[in-house]
Amino acid sequence: MSRIILHVDMDYFYAAIEEREDPSLKGKAVVVCMYSNRGEEGGAVSTCNYVARDAGIHSAMPCRLAKAVKPDAVFLPVRKTFYSEVSERIMEIIRSYADNDGELFEKLGIDEAFLEVTATSRGDIDKAQQIAQSIKDDVKELEGLTCSVGIGPNKIIAKMASSRQKPDGITVIREDEVDGFLRKMPVAKLWGIGKVTEEKLANMGIDIVEDLAGHDVQELISAFGKTRGTWLKMAASGIDDDPVKEKTSSDQIGRMASLTHDTRKSDLVLSLLDELLDDVFSKVTARNVSFRSITVTVIYSNFKTVTKSHTLNHPMAEKAVLREVSYQIMGELLDSSTVNIRRIGVRVGNLHENKGQKTLAEFF
Repeated sequence: MSRIILHVDMDYFYAAIEEREDPSLKGKAVVVCMYSNRGEEGGAVSTCNYVARDAGIHSAMPCRLAKAVKPDAVFLPVRKTFYSEVSERIMEIIRSYADNDGELFEKLGIDEAFLEVTATSRGDIDKAQQIAQSIKDDVKELEGLTCSVGIGPNKIIAKMASSRQKPDGITVIREDEVDGFLRKMPVAKLWGIGKVTEEKLANMGIDIVEDLAGHDVQELISAFGKTRGTWLKMAASGIDDDPVKEKTSSDQIGRMASLTHDTRKSDLVLSLLDELLDDVFSKVTARNVSFRSITVTVIYSNFKTVTKSHTLNHPMAEKAVLREVSYQIMGELLDSSTVNIRRIGVRVGNLHENKGQKTLAEFF
């Protein structure tokens, strides 16, 4: 059975959050800037919405130039901490659909992630498309934001597919469509190729992916080294065996598991939650970190996913706090629905190295 990988990419994430927070921004050009220590006269555009993009503004453009291009645009400073909190909740939604109880998930950035759904979809690409739509529906309902999803047989194809129908789209590239999808694409569009590599390939007479796929691999190895040269040949041929997995430096620690049967009985749900909490806290202790956010995820028998988070005032490394907050959130989720629960998960985020974190007494 061929792998089925999804790449979920939030649409103009920072600007979309600002539009959600202030509905009066809808229809206006919204530009989120990373200002320098020179204030609003310095810095660069972090992201912008599609109205601003249509006016000629783009990421990394100097803010001063962006203001000259579109003086009536709304310019806002980056609120990275707030965006990260929204991201954590969204990533929990995405993770809940990944194979192996959420293990085959890989956060690629604050606004994008891979997940494998081979087992969940039973290798059926149409079922995978339904999963993608469910993710989009959940993100829209729970966070008021849109995302675009690429579906393919590997990470490279899924990643490039997600940008094909932005915003708010789903693009499916089946295994027998990979060659047609890649063939006439400029090499610069191939995920993983930067400006330097693009220029070097151009000097070799390689301009489109078809040229790269047909080029002699030994010449590529001579020009780029064995690892890079081999990768270029394989990527251009649509071959990518890289697994979907969390990075070891993950800024989150979590577990998700299924109940033995769908139920709303609190004793059964809390018993499984305790097992997950034990495992999560053991990993927190092993990594010698404290956490500031606690997230609980519930997947109901109708596959509806709900995620709730709580942010502490200070980073903590106390199991009692983790248990109390998780129990409180789970109690709220149990009270808010009459539907049986299928799976649950708990996760801590906003991790900090343990350097004088608050004690339990100080927390209360």
